[in-house]
Amino acid sequence: MKQARLDQLADSIFAIVMTILVFEIRVPDYGIQLSEKELFQAIVALSPVFLSYLLSFSLLFTYWRSHHFIASILAKNIDTHFSNLNAIFFFFVALVPFSSSFLGSYSYSKIAIAFFAANIVLIGISLYVMRRYAVRSPVIENTPFSRIENEHAYMHILFPVAAAVLAVLLSFINNILALVLFTLAIIFNLWGKSTKYSFKLVELFRPKKELKNAGNMLKSKHDENK
Repeated sequence: MKQARLDQLADSIFAIVMTILVFEIRVPDYGIQLSEKELFQAIVALSPVFLSYLLSFSLLFTYWRSHHFIASILAKNIDTHFSNLNAIFFFFVALVPFSSSFLGSYSYSKIAIAFFAANIVLIGISLYVMRRYAVRSPVIENTPFSRIENEHAYMHILFPVAAAVLAVLLSFINNILALVLFTLAIIFNLWGKSTKYSFKLVELFRPKKELKNAGNMLKSKHDENK
């Protein structure tokens, strides 16, 4: 398979899935004429569905961006195994409209939260495996990257996974806390400097020798760019 064909397939799947999300938002139809107050209340009642749509659309956007980088920029060529890993990733991406609708309709349910979280976890893990294979495969040639850049990329992929697992645990305390955590995970991936500040915390626990080596790598990269 040519790399361009995989790119086209990915863009098509994400475009279709992200469009299907909005079809799950139904216009209230009570069969009678409603007052302005009743119509407003009907829209407010749909707020969990709108929140689920916002979460899912944003989530898909961040994963589309990550997939595009791995399959089109990081990897300069692909093989059959890489294509198969993409198929698994697309399989879980295509499930998002259902898990999103399930969460929007039953946001009070721990089962709905757990199902949505499981969908996020499976997407994240499949994307992680895909990147790891692209980096380690002797067949695939990569665009040069530093170890720090690789760590930041993995942080972007795995943070929503960790947040989803924690959200399931929090749902036993309060469902709203779980939904807030889903939201924070997406904001984390949309904010460009999120991993920079996250690794400041990580660096507190790294051995000093490792920190020195990382600093030297950054300095060398900076010198090269001068």
